[in-house]
Amino acid sequence: MSVYQPTVHIVDDDISFLAAISRLLQAGGFAVKPFSSARDFLAQRDADAPGCVLADLQMPGMNGLDLQSALAQTPNPLPILFLTGHGDIPSTVRAMRGGAEDFLEKRAPKEKILDAVKRSLTRNSCERESRARQNELRAQFDALSKRELQVLAHVVQGRLNKQIAADLGIHERTVKLHRTAITTKLGVQSVAELTRVTLQAGIFTASKLTFPKGQ
Repeated sequence: MSVYQPTVHIVDDDISFLAAISRLLQAGGFAVKPFSSARDFLAQRDADAPGCVLADLQMPGMNGLDLQSALAQTPNPLPILFLTGHGDIPSTVRAMRGGAEDFLEKRAPKEKILDAVKRSLTRNSCERESRARQNELRAQFDALSKRELQVLAHVVQGRLNKQIAADLGIHERTVKLHRTAITTKLGVQSVAELTRVTLQAGIFTASKLTFPKGQ
């Protein structure tokens, strides 16, 4: 994986403000990339680069809230914070419910803006580490066979071997062999640890914890 410098992506259609906030952040020691529209940013961004987005709320075409929604659908949803001269309560509520790091007025003190940027970059670092860990775990789960996944779904529900055997229509000894294979492939020692890594990997949703019999 390539090594990137965390970057503050600034998106604002006000060219003079875009230049001013870029200078402020650069003076604060941040790497910045300015964009005059949300669409330009989405088209030109490096999909795997770390950082955050500092966006205006009201912009022609795709506004800040639309940008926030679009980012949330990407594999690398950078934290977003808003700087706006046209804030209102409904927009603030929608932004914060959508996971915005902060919602500030453009005239906010520079210390408050710099602090919000620092928090956004720290959040991005933590989220990237979490996603990397989840991807590593999922790669380990990819080594499990379909039958092992079926057994695993029952194990993490706390079911006994004899219950799993009856539900899947297999021998209890076979269940034990599958459980041994599962813990070996995943490198875990206990049911508690197995359950933890399964949840971390996001392998099963609440509606997919049980699998059909047979196969």
